[in-house]
Amino acid sequence: MALQETIEQTVTGLGYELVEIERTAGGLLRVTIDMPYVAGAQQFINAEDCEKVTRQLQFVLEVEGTEYSRLEVSSPGIDRPLRYEKDFERFAGELIDITLKAPIGAAASAGSTVSASRKKFRGTLERLESADGSAAWQIVWSDEPAVKPGQKVSKKRIPAPLQALGFTLDEIQQARLAPVVDFKGRRPKTVADTPLEK
Repeated sequence: MALQETIEQTVTGLGYELVEIERTAGGLLRVTIDMPYVAGAQQFINAEDCEKVTRQLQFVLEVEGTEYSRLEVSSPGIDRPLRYEKDFERFAGELIDITLKAPIGAAASAGSTVSASRKKFRGTLERLESADGSAAWQIVWSDEPAVKPGQKVSKKRIPAPLQALGFTLDEIQQARLAPVVDFKGRRPKTVADTPLEK
């Protein structure tokens, strides 16, 4: 049985989702796990989950005769990779970072401020319905610089327009959740709470 299949069966058999497997030249076998998606539920991987999967994988990999020097089982973290259609479904509406396989080129319209050589984008992931009913995706962003804490914002300032880029999963080299840390109480909860220049 292939390593990917062995690990996936073991992880899913314990009630978790396999996010990725990484093997390094030094013999490290890194397995990233997550909780299966349940709409509306916030579930997180903890140390006990990782320990449980580690013990089971050590046993299974020994039986299979898999060579590795060290096994590391971890949660996907705040910059979780998005690889499959189900990942994009799960994180629709979230802020993500994507890197395209090729620059956008002709997709950068004449009136756009987006460079034709650009491959990396950060924005909100949105699902679109294509004509045939299959899922299509777009990322929406603004090139407006973020307001720094304590910065005064003029009421007369015209916000930068929203921009959107449609893509298919085949066009993506890498996609991850944007690692945004929110220190509650350190910034205004809404734009309306931000102090404005008079």
